[in-house]
Amino acid sequence: MALPDLTNYLIFAKVVAAGSVSAGARDLKMPKSTVSRRLTELEEQQGVRLLHRSTRGLKLTDVGQAFLVHCETLVAAAEAAQQVTQLVMDTPRGDIHVSSPYAISQSMLVALLPEFMALYPEVRVNLMVTNKPVNLIDEGIDVALRVRSSIEDSSLIARPLADAPLTLYRSPTCGDVAAVAKELQHPLDLVHFPHLSLHYTSGQYRYDLTSDTGDKLAVSFRPRLITDDMIVLREAAIAGLGMVALPNYLCQQAVAAGQLERVLPDWSLPLGIMHMVYPYRRGLLPAVRVFIDFLAARLPVIAKRSLTNID
Repeated sequence: MALPDLTNYLIFAKVVAAGSVSAGARDLKMPKSTVSRRLTELEEQQGVRLLHRSTRGLKLTDVGQAFLVHCETLVAAAEAAQQVTQLVMDTPRGDIHVSSPYAISQSMLVALLPEFMALYPEVRVNLMVTNKPVNLIDEGIDVALRVRSSIEDSSLIARPLADAPLTLYRSPTCGDVAAVAKELQHPLDLVHFPHLSLHYTSGQYRYDLTSDTGDKLAVSFRPRLITDDMIVLREAAIAGLGMVALPNYLCQQAVAAGQLERVLPDWSLPLGIMHMVYPYRRGLLPAVRVFIDFLAARLPVIAKRSLTNID
């Protein structure tokens, strides 16, 4: 048995409720000729006349009257289904899947996520913490935070949030303070000290430095400690194990406490930009949409605060 065209059932119920084909066509925002043709098709499919049409209006047959009851049920069910989806679209609820590097998770999201979840108690957050590149589509990620100079994948929506500069730090306890201050007058002096670093798949470890006057210099080094965990690098630097390039937002408290200090303040490392990345611009679920809006409002504030405290 072929499935019936339920659109004709709905048109029939709407036309009867409107009182005429013309009025029904206006309510349905359809051409009168289309509505009339659809009603004829419905009667042919049913093999029976459902209504009489005249200049004075419509008159249901006995069969049409009984048929209308079921068509009205279909209309009510369709409207109820639409209300369900509208409710979902109006109220943030359900699961959102987020990807973030360790440093951002442990220095920013650790405070922001409880605040967000208190605002939206019906939202569940699944946070993937990783420094590795994540394919948003393949891994079902709704929103990812990344620090890049630019986002190469043109299929993604990349929303820049804040500058995330790297700064070269050392602990005041890393060797003799006076001697270090005397010896660290130029980037080439860095080769005389131990270093800590993130893991680079290229195997090339170097600082690409630019002076305040625009001079550029690359200084290679051999790390004493290599790890993808920036928190481990920060704590190792605080312990005096070596110098390290880390984001400002991760080190602001250590600098304020005198545990870390900036090295070569007249030279800077390449500027990273914190991006929020997501696959689609339209059709976002409310939970994803409010999470994006929340991070867009709150993350730049925290990042700016870290820059102010460092400088």
